[in-house]
Amino acid sequence: MTPLYIEAPTGLITAAGTRFAYREVGPRGGIPLVLLNHWGAVLDNFDPRIIDGLAAQHQVIAVDYRGIGASGGSAPLTIDEMARDAIALIRALGHATVDLMGFSLGGMVAQDMVLKAPDLVRKLILTGTGPAGGEGIAKVGAVSWPLILRGLFTLRDPKTYLFFTATANGRSAAKAFIARTKERTTGRDKGPTPRAFLRQLKAIQAWGRQLPQDLSRIRIPVLVANGENDIMVPTSNSHDMARRIPGAKLVIYPDAGHGGIFQYHTQFVPTALAFLAA
Repeated sequence: MTPLYIEAPTGLITAAGTRFAYREVGPRGGIPLVLLNHWGAVLDNFDPRIIDGLAAQHQVIAVDYRGIGASGGSAPLTIDEMARDAIALIRALGHATVDLMGFSLGGMVAQDMVLKAPDLVRKLILTGTGPAGGEGIAKVGAVSWPLILRGLFTLRDPKTYLFFTATANGRSAAKAFIARTKERTTGRDKGPTPRAFLRQLKAIQAWGRQLPQDLSRIRIPVLVANGENDIMVPTSNSHDMARRIPGAKLVIYPDAGHGGIFQYHTQFVPTALAFLAA
């Protein structure tokens, strides 16, 4: 039986002169699925239901960016550097080909990786994310800070407000998701430092101001997923990417926000597995 993500040990490997932290679950052999997470996320911020669901059929590798969690170094100020780091990390782990799934910031890094190293990635899943120069991405700080403060004042995780809608469904999904990310009780990752958090924000804002990339160069199968009301990376960006990437498949979840795949994890996992198996 595949061990659960909350029990997976944290591994360390050096790539491009930096020590990176990662966790692996699922059957070895075949093409692994590498997961890249959101702004300020560490290994414990991945949704264990999504990872365990995907790991039923795939080797899944979740990673910490440079300067975040147990990884060494300083958090990069550009998506370009994060993409180069992730490419080096995958190669250091000994993989010539991977499937790649990025959420939010991770989806930005994943797009850049595919354009930089097209032979490295077989299939790509982009969730809660947007392209370089995408609508509203440069304003993510202005949208986020008031809701981060609201979280502090209401003693709630800010992701309650940032990732989920204010409806009854959204509030219930937020509570369940945040509880899932706390299920691991031993060997938890280090939280992000304020410096790393701010440096990653600068990288996202720079991505939002960057000239658009030629997404028609992405010639691999791509699945794009989001909630219909993403206030962090506006949902219009998901439609835009799906239009610009040849043959991309788009899934939009109703009454859901930035964290749509967490709210709809029981639907998203089978969709992702079918996409990877096709």
